[in-house]
Amino acid sequence: MTDADLRYPIGRFAAPISYTAEWRAEGISSIASLPAALRAAVAGLSDTQLDTPYRPGGWSVRQVVHHLPDSHLNAYVRIKLALTEETPVIKAYDENAWALLEDSRSTPIETSLSLLEAVHDRWVRVMRAMSERDFSRRYVHPATGEHEVTHLVGLYAWHGTHHVAHITSLRARMGARMGW
Repeated sequence: MTDADLRYPIGRFAAPISYTAEWRAEGISSIASLPAALRAAVAGLSDTQLDTPYRPGGWSVRQVVHHLPDSHLNAYVRIKLALTEETPVIKAYDENAWALLEDSRSTPIETSLSLLEAVHDRWVRVMRAMSERDFSRRYVHPATGEHEVTHLVGLYAWHGTHHVAHITSLRARMGARMGW
């Protein structure tokens, strides 16, 4: 398995040529189901397993778990900014630096599993209440430019699945080793 396969077990995010209501509904459903999928992916893992990197040089499973609510809380705020301001410039953040902070390395994962559930509950409620026009609102990311809000739906549906796959593919690779 190559480093690219380990880093992107479901491939890189690819935005569709055109966004449809059906595509968006699938993305929102994926976002809604992420907390349960993540909880299932880490079920029964020991602290040693949680502190195992999903790939050489990569984050530990624990860091991945803590990264998801960090990232998705930012996405939730980005959507709310885009819904309440005219083409806001959103705040970027250094996810690798956040993953190295002590809370991402030592906090029990239940804290972030619960936080992810709460963030996703609010976020999905907002998205399910949005109109077609709301999804067309725009925001500016400092690194990637201007996007429609609908882009965030696909990006974060992919993002959650991508990180769950880091954990499930590690579990599959480890098999019976280390009690996996």
